[in-house]
Amino acid sequence: MTRLDKTDRLILEALQNDAKINMKALASRLHLSKTPIYERIRRLEEEGIIKRYVALVDPQKIGLPLVVFCNVTLSVHDDGHIRQFREAIRDVDEVMECYSIGGIHDFFLKVVVKDLQAYDRFVFEKLTRIKGIAKMQSSFVLSEIKHTTALKPVNLD
Repeated sequence: MTRLDKTDRLILEALQNDAKINMKALASRLHLSKTPIYERIRRLEEEGIIKRYVALVDPQKIGLPLVVFCNVTLSVHDDGHIRQFREAIRDVDEVMECYSIGGIHDFFLKVVVKDLQAYDRFVFEKLTRIKGIAKMQSSFVLSEIKHTTALKPVNLD
């Protein structure tokens, strides 16, 4: 794990809140010149701490208001079936996130679609076509209480 000092953590916090932040304003806020800020950001990128920069899009405003969490259980738990599921799910546009989990189910999917009919098509035209699925359980989001992408780095000092 990479050690992050207070300045690194403040830079990460600022970039997570606004990746397009003006470097002059950030440097002023941190009481540094722009050059050390740029160098730190470059180091954070090179070390893979900053993975990439993205625009967060409001799904409602682009016609994708329905969020469904889907638990998937495989019928066979060998390396081949698990690898096959992982590879197949990566190509499914509706799946925003997929996690391999412990417990009753094997995978946890976050699916974003237009409506119930679109989810029905997703399940029967895409998900059930992936070989080896024994069981699926869907939970439909009624309202979003909290959604953040910003992580608070752990203080290791």
